[in-house]
Amino acid sequence: MKRLIAIFVLFGLLFAAPSYAVEMKSEPSLWERLRKKIELMTPKKKLSTTTASGGVRGSLADSDDVYWKGEVQPQTIDFDELDAFKKAISLVDAGKSSEAQTAFSAFIRQHPASPLRADAEAALVQLQASN
Repeated sequence: MKRLIAIFVLFGLLFAAPSYAVEMKSEPSLWERLRKKIELMTPKKKLSTTTASGGVRGSLADSDDVYWKGEVQPQTIDFDELDAFKKAISLVDAGKSSEAQTAFSAFIRQHPASPLRADAEAALVQLQASN
């Protein structure tokens, strides 16, 4: 009886391992993660008008800092920054890795405080490793 149970367990492990390997999803590449990240970013609009917002008396907050519970705050970025980063990604997609390296380097120089700086540095490392 113990042998029979051991054989069933062995067969179960042998046949379950290939199906488990098929079900596992591979980690998305750096480029896929960057494309998804920039899709979620919202460029800041440069408006010449002002807006008013309500608040709690005595509270010191700008109209941009108002937060509603449960509200997801989109990450905002300057339109020029986002455009430069998208152009660098498009060069990678086009297979122009040397031009993409130049574009990412220029992005880092021009936008040192950008929230995408770490991603641009990671992209540079990835591009230099592939050459």
